[in-house]
Amino acid sequence: MVEELKPGMIVACKRWKEPIEIKKISKVGKYLHIIGSTIYSSTHIDQLILLDEISTIQLQKIKSDFLSKPHRVFLAFEGKRYKHASMYDPLLALNISKVDPLPHQIEAVYGYILKLPRIRFLIADDPGAGKTIMAGLIIKELKLRNLIRRILIVVPGHLKDQWRRELKERFEENFVVVDRGFVDAHYGENVWMKENQIITSIDFAKRDDILPSLISAHFDLVIVDEAHKMSAYVYGDKTQKTGRYKLGEVLSRTSEHLLFLTATPHKGDPENFRLFLDLLEPGFFATTEMLQESIKNKDNPLFIRRMKEDLKDFNGEPLFLPRHIRTLKFNLSENEKHLYNEVSKYVREQYNKALFKEKKRNIAFALVILQRRLASSVYALLKSLERRKNRLEGLEKLSNDKIKAESRVFDFDEIEDLSEEERWKEEELWETLSVAENREELRKEIQTLNNLIEKAKEIVKEESEVKLNELKKTLKDLNKKYPNKKIIVFTESRDTLEYLEKRIRHWGYSVVTIHGGMKLDQRIEAEKIFKNEKQVLVATEAAGEGINLQFCNLMINYDIPWNPNRLEQRMGRIHRYGQQNEVFVFSLVAHDTREGEVLSKIFDKLEEIKNTLGSDKVFDVIGEVFFGKNLQQLLIEAAAGAKTREEILKEIDIKIDEAYINKVKENLGESLATRYIDYTRIKEMAEKVREYKLIPEYTEAFFKKAFMLAGGKLRKRRYGFLSIESIPYEIKSIAEEDRFRRKFGPSLKSYPKVTFDKDMAFKNPDSELVSFGHPLFEAVLEYIESTCGEDLKRGAVFIDPEGKLDGYIVFYEGEIKDGLNKTVGKKLFAIYVNQHEVKSISPTILWELAEGKAESEEMKIDIRDDRIIQEVINEMEAYKEQKLEERKREAKIKEKYGIKSLEYFIVKFDGELIDLYARKERGENVDLAIRNKEEQKRRYEKALEELRDQIEREQNLTMGMPRFVGIIRVKPAKVVMDYMKSDEEIER
Repeated sequence: MVEELKPGMIVACKRWKEPIEIKKISKVGKYLHIIGSTIYSSTHIDQLILLDEISTIQLQKIKSDFLSKPHRVFLAFEGKRYKHASMYDPLLALNISKVDPLPHQIEAVYGYILKLPRIRFLIADDPGAGKTIMAGLIIKELKLRNLIRRILIVVPGHLKDQWRRELKERFEENFVVVDRGFVDAHYGENVWMKENQIITSIDFAKRDDILPSLISAHFDLVIVDEAHKMSAYVYGDKTQKTGRYKLGEVLSRTSEHLLFLTATPHKGDPENFRLFLDLLEPGFFATTEMLQESIKNKDNPLFIRRMKEDLKDFNGEPLFLPRHIRTLKFNLSENEKHLYNEVSKYVREQYNKALFKEKKRNIAFALVILQRRLASSVYALLKSLERRKNRLEGLEKLSNDKIKAESRVFDFDEIEDLSEEERWKEEELWETLSVAENREELRKEIQTLNNLIEKAKEIVKEESEVKLNELKKTLKDLNKKYPNKKIIVFTESRDTLEYLEKRIRHWGYSVVTIHGGMKLDQRIEAEKIFKNEKQVLVATEAAGEGINLQFCNLMINYDIPWNPNRLEQRMGRIHRYGQQNEVFVFSLVAHDTREGEVLSKIFDKLEEIKNTLGSDKVFDVIGEVFFGKNLQQLLIEAAAGAKTREEILKEIDIKIDEAYINKVKENLGESLATRYIDYTRIKEMAEKVREYKLIPEYTEAFFKKAFMLAGGKLRKRRYGFLSIESIPYEIKSIAEEDRFRRKFGPSLKSYPKVTFDKDMAFKNPDSELVSFGHPLFEAVLEYIESTCGEDLKRGAVFIDPEGKLDGYIVFYEGEIKDGLNKTVGKKLFAIYVNQHEVKSISPTILWELAEGKAESEEMKIDIRDDRIIQEVINEMEAYKEQKLEERKREAKIKEKYGIKSLEYFIVKFDGELIDLYARKERGENVDLAIRNKEEQKRRYEKALEELRDQIEREQNLTMGMPRFVGIIRVKPAKVVMDYMKSDEEIER
């Protein structure tokens, strides 16, 4: 039996689910080594089989007798074609996701990123361009192409829920959040290896107790949002790397594909930007001059940046309508001013006392929270004072004579990136910190707090707060000018939110709230209530994170967050794609407070810069237009009186001249921008989708036939939706396999509202979009592959309604690989053969044929005929040339910058070594420095060798021998007639 088995034979055995084609076979001791692939699903097989088991292997001779049922052959061919759908449909992920495609998104994903053999790329578009959507498309597309399985998304802590929601709702992708709770629940395990699709926060991942476990994990794709936070700086000949940058270095080493997202890539510091790009491709740009050259030549292979004003829809209309920012300034009442001065005095005394005691520097910044609470509302201040007093009274009871100093260290950057609920918990701790060192100091502080509490209670009770009345007046004016229009009122304090909700409802408005104490599904429900039922939304920053409110265009900032990023996020919720009206933002600012005066000055300057620049994008990156100024720090210093009013105002009193505006443009990244978007090419891509018959109507027709073949039932619903009450056993058993679930996610027991059309799904969020990548659709594909695979080889009879075809159509699968053994492309080819000709035709031909009657007949052609194989090879060569051109373009850029940069470093090290050896000759002890420098040089020489090898291998494309898939017999209709419905109805 062993001697009978040869390469090319098809054999079956109980150990395999389907027959396999032997590629290579050899005897190894008491084993038989078989390498091959399953003939239906093309699964690779490489196994040792005991010689004793040889008797269980049976030769399979599948004869093409054309006795299979045509509908089974049709389903098998379509299933095979859909397996490689991403090769045919240039926009596949876009067409099966609940996203509204925009030209610049299509260009970035399909025109740039997916053409890269190894993705190392930065999307640096202006805010609101939909970077999350682009990232989702890349995830979906790479998964559909079987190029990735393990994915890590690293984001600021407060954006974790937003990412998880958008990927689930728009792309049907389920991600697990890895945080402290998840790690504690899986103690002793490497949590990064436990799940395949993970979201985590940048500041959690960089922690000393977390980073080591991340180093030992590998991911196929890593995405970093707000990636500019991973920064490094050059001071003289030294490079200072932040903890986040070191995390970036780990992610760069442990990932195959790496994607960065940010709207503020440059910061006006070319060296900082070069080091940032170094995380994507280490050493790709040796100097800032090389980087500037690539930007000037518009051939930088590592990033793309498009400006807001250049983004348009398919009709050429701007995506973003104008927005108008207004500062509503007011002065405090006499009672409020008195309270403000007393709170300021208290904060200043405690702040200076804390700074004086070096061990309590944290408390100095924590104390300023009281000033922020007062800037929010007197009610919020009152609640904070009461919490602080209760905490200090507790300390007084517990303490002896001395009070233990607070040893906890606060990282303010990390706290700003926490979710709102987590940040509130931290701030509640801040509220209760004290610099008191003994019981007497505690008593004095408690007495001060009692006095402040009484003053605050009086103002709240009388409802005399000026800002509250300004809000009432603003709401009344807006409601008069824009009757019943939706209005958002933002505050950063939960206490203020609860207070405003009661007051606004009392004024006669319908109100709903969103805050960080609500779970994501509760926030989404509140968003729906606001959209459909209520006029006013009172929200904290949680509504600026993951909630889409572009159906509203009126916004009031009841208080101003001191972190400019939060103000940008608030505005970004309504000033985004999909907004149908011009946006109006009103900010209430107490002009006669120190921090209020600073905020007023900042807004005045921003307005002046906007008018000079001719663009409102300064409001997207507020912190970036005040160079070298930390606005949050300035506001803290203003509130605490750490600097004089004159000193602080002088820092933000910038001279708006030509040099400054040029610097602003540089900081906004205008020099990095690609101004041209090729709309014609994008429209051509969309046309190909229809040509290859991958539009929803075709996938729906296929699914219905396949599902019913398995015994499934589909019930029609109104408006074109379908209902699936149960899943057939054979499909369900595939979907429940562990390897299937890990790849495609869990399937449901029933689907009450199914559609195959993404536009319908987009308009009906409660519906299920079933298409490529969806667990139900993929399980049906696998079912057809295993059930109807043999029918492909046997063949069936089809009728050409037009009476033109009389012969055979042979189907082959062709694959192209590069020198790294990575699949570059895979295609299904259809060759029409008769006695007179051999020609290539579209693999979608079956849609245009009718089912014929099964009639056994001798096949009059040889499927291995040289003419047939040559025709397939000709088609593959054209496909290969197309792919090679793309690879060559990439190679030229890598050689121009990557090779040149590494060579530059090697020459630089040579020069430094010559200098070190000269110093050694003079008697200096520089042996360690020489060893380190030689090691660095060897590392770069190795990197140069590897890059050259990689460039060569990526261009070394080879074709595999075409693989026979199946055959059909085509007979002409005796009378030209409509044998079956053509696809004209579907096309319509």
